[in-house]
Amino acid sequence: MLTFQVNDMTCGHCVSTITKAVRDADKNASVKIDLTRHQVDIESIEATAEQLAEAIKEAGYTPVALAAGAESSAAPKSRGGCCCG
Repeated sequence: MLTFQVNDMTCGHCVSTITKAVRDADKNASVKIDLTRHQVDIESIEATAEQLAEAIKEAGYTPVALAAGAESSAAPKSRGGCCCG
């Protein structure tokens, strides 16, 4: 499983956008997103970690890869509101 910290993910629209970006890179990927922790867990067979991170970046977000089994201890950074604006 690959885990990314995405602190600029702030709402349900962000979750949908990131899920779509990941599925565009690997249509069979399993995506689990915890918005409260700003964490994206992905199980992918077809795409590499680099390809998935690039897909998330192209969707407008800043993914930071976490070590396997690591949990983020960073406090979420707020952009001061929702991306929907």
